[in-house]
This record gives sequence, structure tokens and C-alpha cells, in this order.
Amino acid sequence: MTDALAITGLSKTFGGKFAVDNLSLRVRAGELYALLGPNGAGKTTTLRMVAATLG
Repeated sequence: MTDALAITGLSKTFGGKFAVDNLSLRVRAGELYALLGPNGAGKTTTLRMVAATLG
């Protein structure tokens, strides 16, 4: 099976505070994946970077 999404070392800061810090994950074609966590954990930031809407 091939990777549909592969991320290595993804990070994003806002004003010196990490929203996402060194995230690595691999989702293979045909798999489902969920991002779970409390408010402010970086879920939306991660998805925006994956979708290339946030630099």
C-alpha cells in the first residue's frame, strides 16, 4: 500500500509559542485517521498546514 499522506517534523509557532511541535505521521491509502486532543492542541493548525492554507 502507498502513502496518501506523509509528514515528518512539522512545526508551527505563533509569537514564539509552539502550536505544533515536531509532528510526524503517515496515513496510507484507504486508512482513516483522526486527530484528537483538547482545545488549543494544534489540530486545526495541523490540518491547515496539510491543506496548504497556512504557511
